[in-house]
Formats: sequence, structure tokens, C-alpha cells
Amino acid sequence: MKKYQYRPKSNDSTSSFFIHTSFFPVKIGLVRRGFSSTGGAESYVKRLGRALADAGHEAVLYSTTDWPQAEWPYGKLVRVRASGPQQFAKAIQASRQSDETLYSLERIQECDCYRAGDGVHKLWLEHRVAHEPRWRAFFRFMNRKHGELLELERNMFERGGARHVIANSRMVQNEIMSAFGYPSEKITVVYNGLPEAHFKRKPQSRAETRNRWGLRDKDIAILFAGSGWDRKGLQYAIRTVDGISDPNAQLLVAGKGKKQVKSKRVRLLGPVSEMQSLLMASDIFVLPTVYDPFSNACLEALSYGLPVITTATNGFAEIIEPGVHGAVIDRADNIRALRHAIEEWLEPERREVARGKCSEVARHYTIKSNVEQTLRVLEKLRSKS
Repeated sequence: MKKYQYRPKSNDSTSSFFIHTSFFPVKIGLVRRGFSSTGGAESYVKRLGRALADAGHEAVLYSTTDWPQAEWPYGKLVRVRASGPQQFAKAIQASRQSDETLYSLERIQECDCYRAGDGVHKLWLEHRVAHEPRWRAFFRFMNRKHGELLELERNMFERGGARHVIANSRMVQNEIMSAFGYPSEKITVVYNGLPEAHFKRKPQSRAETRNRWGLRDKDIAILFAGSGWDRKGLQYAIRTVDGISDPNAQLLVAGKGKKQVKSKRVRLLGPVSEMQSLLMASDIFVLPTVYDPFSNACLEALSYGLPVITTATNGFAEIIEPGVHGAVIDRADNIRALRHAIEEWLEPERREVARGKCSEVARHYTIKSNVEQTLRVLEKLRSKS
């Protein structure tokens, strides 16, 4: 088999690696609707495209007109005009080639493999109902976009639209099986991962880093990071930290949102470009999310040795041991349980003991491993077609 290696420009920060395979080169189509320069899904697609090219496969990306040509140097880029999920799904169905294996990160009409990275939309909407006013839930269910996503989701799981599914957690796997009766043997769990470069960071002085973020020696920095504050449970994190007896505990919030915060124990940092520095300066990471298939923010915090406190409705919770790497509470709005979990990790000695254990667990979840496992699934599907 001829091996092709994509040679990045000097400013290409994507980690380089080969995928060794005994299969013949094949054409693999990737599907992602929309583009964001800071999007995690976009970064994942580009890394996968790079790996496909390195392995000698032909990679084709199907996306919308906002995906820049310069952001896809790994093969052909097919851009379609689509204003909504259904229109996009129809456009992909009309554009796809019969000789390719189609791997979609979006709910569409038909594909060989679907990556359920966004979880189950049906269950996400049900989770939200319990955490918002009834009038808001009513208007959300009237929203045409949600109706289209629900219909496409049923098509993927109930009507055989997805020949195989890659879930990013056991939680999502179980949800797909219980909600739609999708066969377990057609679902492969492939956890999210961090870039290799993330684990090769330069050593920094934690004291200097904390000083840079305005933290005193006695301060206990509880970090919350993410956008979509309602879904991530910021309101519950604020209420919890306000009730903690230790006056040195404060909540640092990284990300943007519209919430007005009056608490003196909460610092809104806005979008943070130096996230690694902030993680190094922090003591505890908290994400009382209402629903999250697998939080990358939690995995990144774990890699920095921070105990992570999150909910059972976060697929990430599967990879940690409560009491050793953090804590898992049953519901986002269980303020009492959340406060108890945080207070258990206020002791500096306990956090120091956990630091090495947390970072060690995170090292098992890399983007390289994720891509290798994904390619094995796609190549297996291709060999059976």
C-alpha cells in the first residue's frame, strides 16, 4: 500500500502521526455542518482528515459554505448551501458518492457510521425541561430546528439510517439503546481525547501562575469553564460556592454568557485564551452539567491534576473514581450534594495526593488513540461492504 504523509506548514499545530493498517486505501467522506475556528468538533475533523491522509486514504469533507478552503488541505471539500438540519441532510444525500464510506458527525438521512458526539437530542431536551421555566420549554419544542433534529435522530437509530454508531461514552451508548432499541453490537464506544502536545507542556511555577491570576496563597480557586451556562449548570455552581463556609473559596468562571452575577465570591473571566495557565493556577474543577455526552473541559482539567466534580449525566464521569479523582453527584441541581463534594476537596493535602493520580488517568485518553480506534471501525465497516 502506498503511504502518503501530509506535511504541515510550520504554523500547523496539529499533532502528526501515522496510522498503520493492512487494509487497502479507501475513500472516506466526513460530514460536519457549520464551522467555528475554536470548535472542538472542527478540530477533531481536521485531525481525523490528517490521519486519513497519512494512512493513504482519500478524505472528502462535506460541510456548509462557511467552511474555509484553507481549513481543509487533506482532500476534496464539498460545500453545500443549507439553512437547517433537514436541508443539510438532503443536500448530503444528493452529494455523497457511492464508492465512499460516509462518517458523519451530524444527524443526516443515511451514513455508514455516525459519531454521536452530541449525545441523544431527545434526552437532552427532556433533561432541560426539569431545569427551566415551562414557557421556555414550550417554545423550545415549537422550534423548527429541534423538530428537524428529532426526526433525523429517529431516522438514524430507528429506521436504519446509521449502519454503525460511535458513542463517546457508555452513557450515550445506553441512551441510544434504551430510547430507540438500537442494537448494542452496532455501537462502539470511543472516548474523546486530548492532543499529544497537551501532555508535553513546559514546566511553569504554580506560585507565579497563581499570582498572575490574582490568587493569594490561601485562596482556593474553584474553576468552572464552558459556554452554554444554563446547560453546564453555572447557576448551581454559584449557589453552591456562596454557601461554602470557607471564606477563601472562590469561583472562577471562564467563558462567555449573559448571566448577571452579583456574588462577591464569583469572578467572571470571560473568554480565556491562556486556559492552560488558568488550569495550573486552579485547585478544583466543577461542572454540574445538566447533560454532557463527554466533557472535554473535565478531561483537560483532570490532565492538570485537578479533582473534577461533575454529574452522573456527564459521560466523562465514567472514567474517574469518586473520592480518588473527584466526585460525581446525581443531579445538577442537588446543591447539598455539590457543596458536600466541594468541601471534601478543600483540604490542600488531599488535593496534592490526588494530583498525580488525576493526570495519570487523563494520559490514557489522547486524540491519537481516539483517531486510531475510529479508523479501525471505519476500515472494518468498509471491509464488510
